[in-house]
Amino acid sequence: MANTTAAKKDLRQVAKRTQRNKLVKAELKSLRVQLRKMLDSKNVAKAEELAKLISKKLDKAVSKKIFKQNTVSRYKSRLMKKLNDLKKA
Repeated sequence: MANTTAAKKDLRQVAKRTQRNKLVKAELKSLRVQLRKMLDSKNVAKAEELAKLISKKLDKAVSKKIFKQNTVSRYKSRLMKKLNDLKKA
């Protein structure tokens, strides 16, 4: 257990940040699942719209240091590759 006041405050802050980060990560995961379903059903218009939204939210997560830049770049690259493959087909 934390002894100093500052250490106790730090524990409170970490708990709040963890909870907020979990919410953001869960939302992004559910959006990625929705996109995968759109790609499977070959719904190009909705998939493009969802991809744009996901890309925006991923960039915001990087700016808030929830994800690292390389991780988001990898997610976005895979996402766009699948979307472009669907457009070609």
